[in-house]
Amino acid sequence: MDRTAWIAVILCVVGLVVWEFYLANQTRPKPAAMPPGPTAAPVSPTPVIATSVPASLASPAPNAAPTPTEAVPPFQEAVETLRNSDVELRLTNRGGGISQSVLLNHKAEQNEHVTLNSSDRIPIGAIIDNPAAPLLPEYKMTREGDAVQFERTMAERVTIRKKFFFQKSAEKKDNFVAELDVDLQNGGATPYANAGYFVALGSAAPIHPKDYPSYMRLVWCIDGKAKGVDVGWFGGGSGFFGVGQRAAQPFYQQNIAGAEWVAVSNQFFTTLLAPLTAKANNTWARRFDIARWPDQKSFGLEGALGMPGFQLQPGQTYRARFEIYTGPKLYHRLAQLEHNEAEIMDFGMFKIVCQFLLNFMNSLHGVLGNYAAAILALTTVIKLVLWPIQNKANRSMRQMAALSPKMQELREKYKDDPTRMNQEVMKLYKEYGINPVGGCLPMVIQIPIFFGLFKMLGQAVELRNAKFLWVRDLSQPDTVAHLPVLGWPVNIIPLCMAATQIWLMAMTPKTGDATQRRVMMFTPLIFLFICYNFAAALALYYTTQNLFSILQFYQNKRQPAPTLEKRSVAAKRKNR
Repeated sequence: MDRTAWIAVILCVVGLVVWEFYLANQTRPKPAAMPPGPTAAPVSPTPVIATSVPASLASPAPNAAPTPTEAVPPFQEAVETLRNSDVELRLTNRGGGISQSVLLNHKAEQNEHVTLNSSDRIPIGAIIDNPAAPLLPEYKMTREGDAVQFERTMAERVTIRKKFFFQKSAEKKDNFVAELDVDLQNGGATPYANAGYFVALGSAAPIHPKDYPSYMRLVWCIDGKAKGVDVGWFGGGSGFFGVGQRAAQPFYQQNIAGAEWVAVSNQFFTTLLAPLTAKANNTWARRFDIARWPDQKSFGLEGALGMPGFQLQPGQTYRARFEIYTGPKLYHRLAQLEHNEAEIMDFGMFKIVCQFLLNFMNSLHGVLGNYAAAILALTTVIKLVLWPIQNKANRSMRQMAALSPKMQELREKYKDDPTRMNQEVMKLYKEYGINPVGGCLPMVIQIPIFFGLFKMLGQAVELRNAKFLWVRDLSQPDTVAHLPVLGWPVNIIPLCMAATQIWLMAMTPKTGDATQRRVMMFTPLIFLFICYNFAAALALYYTTQNLFSILQFYQNKRQPAPTLEKRSVAAKRKNR
């Protein structure tokens, strides 16, 4: 390999390593001293005779320093539960909200149930003035049939009533959806105005130590399009060679124009609030440390959505309704809800491909009853569809390989005139009726499939705890051991994937110049780097796909070698 090729290869490898370290640095601990984050402009209500903003429903305090939620409330905390076959909601009188949402059919580590939010974070559905320093007063909590109600009267004689319940069977949308009804009644003698308030989303935290931190996000949806920030945003960053450099932030706060919903989300689960009577106009989030795994630094995220202000004359009542989804990111269930909740999946530009692959994989699972078998069947179907195209590509590559001696002669003859050399090479292709990019077509088709699978499998909660041979969880790397001293994980399927790619490249007819071929030999290293610590399901798909390609090459090699004929000669024979 010449000097230029070595430089190109080294730069590619170094670039991948630098990018990986850059991503890792986004979630490393930062210095404690942090400048204040962005603040939202206050909501301006319509003027009234007298304005009174209670402590529990005041407008956001600008530049407030973040303080932890009260660990021990100054009153006896009480808990009530609402439960169906999928979820158990544990409601607390501390702030009048959901302290925990226990998912009864999803397992975490140590065979525990997956639990969204925690008792030491802000309860889901709590109404707060400043989420950076929340006050969570005591509410009177009562159980009425299949609903839990909260009530509290403020100094201004404004009574807050909240009601949490699952929808009745006739109107039920999903077992993971609960409804929150909020009433504020002005029992005083003077008008009351509120400049805007927040409703807490609770918190999201990683379920597994190997969950990708980039999926830990605050997300909101406007006009059917989701936007968001992840935990890496709060740590700031040095940028790329100084470009994009920014300081760490204590919290995120942003005015938004009419959000259909706001959510906090980890890689596989989400808590999502959709206001039904008015759209959200503000969003807020804060990062916090997770001490669950002492050997690594992890972060969670808690958030809140902001609602527009309102005013009440004496005796009037303000009403607001919210749908609360606390559960797994199951696309087929989220897509049936009414406010574009499925956009929480963040499929990006490969949305259509991701949707098709996910629905197809789930359909295959419905028949086969096993997700590993479904992935193998999905790979088989894709490969069979592409089989005729790959056959033509393989024939084109064999023709190119047969033409290589003539191309090498042209390169030697016109080595001092690159323009003339390219013209002669293209003339040679045309003369023999060969498409120089014919061998690339299957690869071009595979690119959206690969990245669609990458995006889809990264969030497919269906794969959690799905087993395959030695793999205990297809949504995680298939680590079987760690190298001594270095501690690096040993992941078998990605290594098999790289080995089959090397085998496949060794079988591929040699086309192009020697430098290009040597550079392409580093492709297995790049794919290994991408897939090594990703979901084992992706490496399983690609390994199976490589094995099918090897089988196809063996079949093609048993066919007669293509002969080179000039197009004019071939046309004459055809006319005879």
